Amino acid sequence: MVTSCKAEVGIIGGSGFYDSAMVGKISEVKMYTPYGAPSDIISVGELKGVKIAFLSRHGKRHSIPPHLINYRANIWAMKDLGVKRILAPSAVGSLKEKIKPGDLVLPNQFIDFTKNRIYSFYDGAIVGHFSLADPFCPELNKLAADGAAMLKIQFHNGGTYVCIEGPRFSTRAESKMFRTWGADIIGMTLVPEVSLAREAGICYTTLATVTDYDVWADKPVTAQEVVETLKSNVDKVKSLLTELIPKLSKERKCQCSKSAENALV
Repeated sequence: MVTSCKAEVGIIGGSGFYDSAMVGKISEVKMYTPYGAPSDIISVGELKGVKIAFLSRHGKRHSIPPHLINYRANIWAMKDLGVKRILAPSAVGSLKEKIKPGDLVLPNQFIDFTKNRIYSFYDGAIVGHFSLADPFCPELNKLAADGAAMLKIQFHNGGTYVCIEGPRFSTRAESKMFRTWGADIIGMTLVPEVSLAREAGICYTTLATVTDYDVWADKPVTAQEVVETLKSNVDKVKSLLTELIPKLSKERKCQCSKSAENALV
C-alpha cells in the first residue's frame, strides 16, 4: 500500500511513550502491509517543520506484548510512508551499577537472545544477508548524544543491549550471565526491529531509558516499579526528540540507505 500521507522521520514509541501530541496537528493513517496490520494507527504530524510518523509499538493501550509485536508490518508501514530515519524510545533494565534508573543509554551493539520471532523480510525467492556489524545509525547516535549533552540529560554513549524474548523478566541466573557477557542494558523489543530497519534501508537508533537494575541486584523487578520510573523518563525523551529532530539534515551521510548493496543473493 502506498499512501498520499508522507513523513520523513518515524518515532516508534515503547512502553510508557504512547502520546503523539508532540508532533502537532495529526492525521491518523490506517496502514495495510503484506505482513498484516502494524501495532496501531499511525499518527502523522509535524515537529518544527519536519514531517513525523508516530507509531506506538505496543499499541496505544499497551495491548501487544513484546513477543507478539508485528515488527515486519511496523517497519514496512514506516517505509511505505517515506520514512528515512527511525528514532525508537524504549524501556530497559540496567546490567551495570553505573547505569542508573532514569539514565539514557545510546547503545551501539546488541546481543540477540530472542527465540521465536520473524527476523527478515527476505524469506522467499530472494535471500538477503545484511551486515549488522554496526547495527545503529552512527549519525543518529551522534546527534542524540549531542542533544542529551546540551539538555544535561544523564546519558551513556555506547553500550550493548541484550534483547530477550519476554514477556517475562529474567531469572537471576540469566541476568548474571548477561553481565558476564559484557552487556550493559536489557530489553525485549530491539530485535528484530533494528535489523528490519537495516533491511529496509532506514537509519535507526534506540533511545533506551533505564527503569531498574534487573534482578542481578538485591530485589526482583516488578511491572509497577517499571511503570513508575517510565513516567519520569518520558519528558526527557520528548525534550531530546524536540532538540534532535530539527537538526537532521535532508541528506543522509551514513551508509544505512545502501544496506542492500552486496547483501542480496
